[in-house]
Amino acid sequence: MTTSRGMLLVMADIDPAIERDFNEWYEQEHLTERMAIPGFIRARRFTAVEGSPEYLAIYDLESIEVLNSAPYRHVVGAGKSAWTRRMEPQLRNFTRNVYVTISDRQH
Repeated sequence: MTTSRGMLLVMADIDPAIERDFNEWYEQEHLTERMAIPGFIRARRFTAVEGSPEYLAIYDLESIEVLNSAPYRHVVGAGKSAWTRRMEPQLRNFTRNVYVTISDRQH
């Protein structure tokens, strides 16, 4: 099992009128692209029960250097699909944070 040494956290709200398209894009394309990048270990999505933004995605990374790799830079740059270019401007209250692991305990 590969150990996670970093994490990418993304939060956003989305207009309810396009929520279905947003979720289809995230599940069918966005997560698939990210998980194909070497160094992405796991992806999880959540929806808020309390607080906001409504949507949260957490990506466990081998290290934060993955975010500087050529495959990652490609999908966030010149390799963006038309669907991604259509969805990204729809994100509201967008937050993107990058973390390094300082402690990792399991029950």
